[in-house]
Amino acid sequence: MKIPKTHPRHTSLMTREKLVKAWKAGVAVPEGLIAHGRGEAWDYLLGEETSAPALVAEKAAAAYLVSAKRPVISVNGNVAALASKEIVRLANAIPATIEVNLFHRTEARINRIVRRLAKAGARNVLGPRPGARIPRLDSNRALAHRDGIYRADVVLVPLEDGDRTEALVRMGKTVVAIDLNPLSRTSQMATVPVVDELTRAVLNIDKFVRELRGNPEETARIIRTYSKAGNLGAVYSYINWRLRNLARKRTRPKRRRVT
Repeated sequence: MKIPKTHPRHTSLMTREKLVKAWKAGVAVPEGLIAHGRGEAWDYLLGEETSAPALVAEKAAAAYLVSAKRPVISVNGNVAALASKEIVRLANAIPATIEVNLFHRTEARINRIVRRLAKAGARNVLGPRPGARIPRLDSNRALAHRDGIYRADVVLVPLEDGDRTEALVRMGKTVVAIDLNPLSRTSQMATVPVVDELTRAVLNIDKFVRELRGNPEETARIIRTYSKAGNLGAVYSYINWRLRNLARKRTRPKRRRVT
């Protein structure tokens, strides 16, 4: 389907088309399409742009990733469908290992996602034949590579399940999540919840990673001063401000023209 660039919802519709194509290619699953729609609704509340609190969280995410000894980026089907190139670029900038981790897991689907990431320039992507399990997690998302997520100290988990986020934090890991829903278990449980759309967030984190490399003092300062509670509170305040502003615009009486 050809979507004209003049369409007011061009970006949103193109994103949906990418996901549908990824589903047809066996990379995404129908449940992932549902999850995307839920996130898009939250993006409407955020004005479909990166808020100031999100930028603060993205800079904190970059600081944790730059300072990590064993950083890993976890990739699922939706992430591979929408941001393969951006994820590979970020992984190279940190540098970090990429590992494919899926709830609806089959080896065939794992291999398709690995090939998609390889086509985007990734090397040595982990995913097939995991040799470890994340404790106290019963789903397929417990499967992990010992030299990847299992031993990582900082894990970036875009579009993540809340139960695995909680399990990774329980293991003592710093978990950076990207999730448009600030009320989700993922956002509530992550060390650094980034409330922003996937591609915007990854590009911003990549930019901050490149700024912070070679600047350990500033990196340490950002980690020291970041407050998850304060940042999520700022997100809630931002959404509240947006809704109040929209309500005022809708209820403001129209001026009568004098003739």
